[in-house]
Parts: sequence; structure tokens; C-alpha cells
Amino acid sequence: MQQERLKQFMCFKKDGQIKTPLFVAEINGSFIVAAYQGNLSKYDILIKYRQKHNEDWSRIRTPKHIHWAVDILIKMHFESKKTKDFLDFLIKIWGNTAPFKNEHERKEFLNIEGLIEANKQEIKQYEELSRRGEYSIKFLVLLARLLMAQEKTNLETAYMFKRLLDALKSGEDIFKIVSIATHR
Repeated sequence: MQQERLKQFMCFKKDGQIKTPLFVAEINGSFIVAAYQGNLSKYDILIKYRQKHNEDWSRIRTPKHIHWAVDILIKMHFESKKTKDFLDFLIKIWGNTAPFKNEHERKEFLNIEGLIEANKQEIKQYEELSRRGEYSIKFLVLLARLLMAQEKTNLETAYMFKRLLDALKSGEDIFKIVSIATHR
């Protein structure tokens, strides 16, 4: 889909106002991810996506930590070592993610080259994990980078995402993982 058409496809109405994406990208022909101006802070981003299923696009969804955590658990069940290596990669990204301090930083971050191309080698390295679970590695990397930036922008000392990555990597029990992923 063309960029302008993607943007229009990802618009939605909230409180009587049309929300237009600041950023939109199509991933593998199966996902469309968008970031909007959020409400929690000046540079907050709100993340939404659509997923193609049986040639139809889903409604616009808000990703939750529990969604990608379940996907990682499925991948872990089939390819434990490779999935743990992938989690190490995400933990490294977490450590390098900084909050947005101004509009320029946010705009610079919200581009497909910065979000995907910078991690092209790692995406290729872990691509075989895409065969298991619901989400492709490319989608997970994009989603993780957006969620990490969102969390750190709203509270620089936030750690929930990292805590969930650590719990998944260390093989915590399902109760603990679900508890971390659904905690508000």
C-alpha cells in the first residue's frame, strides 16, 4: 500500500476527533503498524496495528505486552536457545533506548529505516523464529522498539518491559510472566 493510503487506513476516531498517524509502516504484507500522538506526555506515542488474516485486515488494535509475550513463549517452546538469544538482543535494545526529549528526536526515531534497517542483520539472524507463533521477527522488533521508546518517554525509570524480557529469558513460571505482562 502507498504511504498516504496506509496513513488513511490507520486513522481512527476517538472522542469525536480523527487520529492520524505520525508514523505508519507495512511489515511483510501481514501487519500495518502506526504511532500516534499519545496523551500521557508531550512526546508520548500511542501504538496501534492491523493484522492481515485470510486476506482481510483486522480492526485497528492496541498491542499489549501479553500478546507478544505469549508469542515469545510459543517460539521458546519450539526453539529455546534461539529465542533466548533473541531475548538477549531485545534486552540490548532496551539498554540503548532513550526517551524522546523533543520533537526532533521523536520524528527522527519514527522512521522505518531507523526502526528496522538498523537491525536488519539481527532480523535475518532470528527470522526462522517467525515460523512459530503469531508474529514475525520483523514485526516483533518494530513493536518492541516502539513500546520501549513509549515506556521510557513516559517514565524514564520505567522497567516493566525489561522485567518481562528478563522473566521470559529466565523461564519464570507462566503465572509470573502473565502477571508482569498484564500489570498496569
